[in-house]
Amino acid sequence: MTNVYDTYTSPLASRNASPQMLAIWSSRHKFNQWRKIWLAVAAAQHKAGLPVTAAQVAELAAAVEKPGGITDDELHRAEHYERELRHDVMAHVHALGESCPHARGIIHLGLTSQDVVCNADLNLLFEAGQLIEHKCAVAVLALLEFAERFADLPTLGFTHYQPAQPVTVGRRAAMWAHDLDLTRDNLACVLAQSVRMRGLRGATGTQAAIASLMKFEPQNAPRDVAATQLNQLSVLEDVAVQAFRADPRLGRVYEISGQTYPRVIDTFVISALASIAAVLHKIGTDIRLLCNRKELDEPFEAHQIGSSAMPYKRNPMRCERMCGLARFVMNLVGNTYDTAAVQWLERTLDDSSNRRLTLPEAFLATDGCLDIMHNVAKGLIVHEATVRNNLLAELPFMATENILLAVVSEGGDRQEYHELIRKHAQESGRRIKVQALPNDLLERLAQDPAFFGAARGGPLRCELNWTNLLDPNAYVGMSAEQTRRYVPSARATLAQLYGEGLANAATATLRV
Repeated sequence: MTNVYDTYTSPLASRNASPQMLAIWSSRHKFNQWRKIWLAVAAAQHKAGLPVTAAQVAELAAAVEKPGGITDDELHRAEHYERELRHDVMAHVHALGESCPHARGIIHLGLTSQDVVCNADLNLLFEAGQLIEHKCAVAVLALLEFAERFADLPTLGFTHYQPAQPVTVGRRAAMWAHDLDLTRDNLACVLAQSVRMRGLRGATGTQAAIASLMKFEPQNAPRDVAATQLNQLSVLEDVAVQAFRADPRLGRVYEISGQTYPRVIDTFVISALASIAAVLHKIGTDIRLLCNRKELDEPFEAHQIGSSAMPYKRNPMRCERMCGLARFVMNLVGNTYDTAAVQWLERTLDDSSNRRLTLPEAFLATDGCLDIMHNVAKGLIVHEATVRNNLLAELPFMATENILLAVVSEGGDRQEYHELIRKHAQESGRRIKVQALPNDLLERLAQDPAFFGAARGGPLRCELNWTNLLDPNAYVGMSAEQTRRYVPSARATLAQLYGEGLANAATATLRV
């Protein structure tokens, strides 16, 4: 057996994805899905009166439903057959036939490979999507908790990454939570509306093989008889689907398909994951920028090393990893569009090798991103003194609009004072940038006779209250109120969808 250290292993499997997500995309889980489909189809065929006996169904059930499902020995036998047959589905047909020799002859009866593979893949997409949706909700709740805690802490806002009107630390986190929750809802809609079952449709989607088994000849039958026969096929299909679907919500079947389920469905699913990844990338980048300003820090463990060369470093490596994985997911979307676009006529096979990579890797990477997000959100550190100092350094510029309003209320001419303030602000800005000196804008304005009150011989009726004009809370607008309104509403919605216990989810443990 090859030593794990002597061969390549995907970092998504070894470093990033959770055991739950890895189990969903494992070979054992996939092949157990295949076997459940074969059993469900055989049972439905027996019920429909096709040449499948109760004893054969019972023997097949004993092999498929045993604890743990497919064994290592059966997996090895299937690998042996695949090397010989160069066909993965038929390899497993032969391996399963060895385990139930009396049922061997009816396994895969009337089916094509994609009747098995597509339905199994759709089950996996739904299961994996449910896990991602749940982890999104957990991460949103962690961000909501952080937002609530810091709802009142003013901080400098940014547009174009230039200082702008202040917000609060909590409101910024509420915005992160809101955007991530939108992507969770989008994924939920895709899973509910687009991910269905392919059903049992045969080589080109026409159900010709099963129709032949049932001795239907629609081309020779009157239209009403052919319609009845189609309904009988639908009943057989429905019985099988109800037995092998991963979730009751997957009861619906695509009305028409070629040999495979519509590959455009993969674009819907992976695009939904990419939307999650894009929001996580934005949040991770925001945190990284704020770490540089020394306002935030990621959780940092006692023996964690930030840099091999610079011992003082405390790099935001978790958010950096999250951003790197998120970019990977976002760039997989184009791959799924390409695959959907080149499915000539009823199907080509160039989708298979590509989807074996794209689908699981997209889910594994998104899963890793969400675990990182949850871990960071639960342990994010706010340096309140630095947040305040950074805000106060820029607040005089932020205060200029309020100063202008105050001046006009005391009898000043808006246009004249706008120009005065502009000149002082430009000079103060030049002093900061060129001479690296503190912001002296308010001192400049306070010393300018144009801003004196009448008691000091100035043109204004009363003196301006410079202290109030430098209160950060005067500039955050409805930040705290918006946060306090949004957080309980979002929390209640998630509790209704996923249960109250979601809020108590343990902090995600990062593997490395």
